[in-house]
Amino acid sequence: MSASYYAPTGGHPGQDQLLTDRAVFTDSYAVIPKGTMRDIVTSFLPFWDKTRLWVIARPMSGFAETFSQYIMEVAPGGGSERTETDPAAQGVLFVVEGTATLNVNGETHELIPGGYAYLPPNSGWTLHNKSDEMLRFHWIRKAYQAVEGLDVPDVLILNEKDIAPTLMPGTQGKWGTTRFVDPDDLRHDMHVTIVTFEPGGVIPFLETHVMEHGLYVLEGKAAYRLNQDWVEVEAGDYMWLRAFCPQACYAGGPGKFRYLLYKDVNRHMPLRPLGA
Repeated sequence: MSASYYAPTGGHPGQDQLLTDRAVFTDSYAVIPKGTMRDIVTSFLPFWDKTRLWVIARPMSGFAETFSQYIMEVAPGGGSERTETDPAAQGVLFVVEGTATLNVNGETHELIPGGYAYLPPNSGWTLHNKSDEMLRFHWIRKAYQAVEGLDVPDVLILNEKDIAPTLMPGTQGKWGTTRFVDPDDLRHDMHVTIVTFEPGGVIPFLETHVMEHGLYVLEGKAAYRLNQDWVEVEAGDYMWLRAFCPQACYAGGPGKFRYLLYKDVNRHMPLRPLGA
């Protein structure tokens, strides 16, 4: 399959640009449009060379509390031998531009656009950009919730072009999900998938559920219902939803509407603060 993935490039708007934009932060959701991802809002990380990032989600008390999400930008020759400094953190990488050289468990992998890696906690992975082009990828992090009797998941190295989407029943092929992890594998406590709508595809009811979401639009545009509001989103925009935020979607076309989706799954609801 052929696919395109939007990636931010930074820059800075001119003084003649209107201040009005689509950015909004509410008690139940946030929309971070692509136009907000400028040079002056980038961050840096210890032990990462020639690298900057946009932090588009982080755990916040009273909002979404399970995960963080970065858009990483690694220049040629950049990368890290000490990528993850939290021993409890698992990670998912999804490449949208360039080539990443990933080393994990003594094996080296090249991740090209569409490349996906699941990295369990304490996997000691390293990553470098050995190409002559900029590397951009999503990095989603979550503290792994271990369960006695379940092993920690294995490393997964995949590419979405090799995975047939699972079509939602009764949608005439207009709504499908590319799943990198078997939904029945209860070792995993988070899923990162790609959701695809053909023009005219809809989520025909207000989903209202316990899972927190991060939705980064990879391609196309749509009207999205978030809580009581309809918002228009396009490639490069990010939607960040707390638990139980009602949500629905209408993909009006003219092309496919696709987004990278995070959700937390497969665990009891904590009855006290994690780590207490």
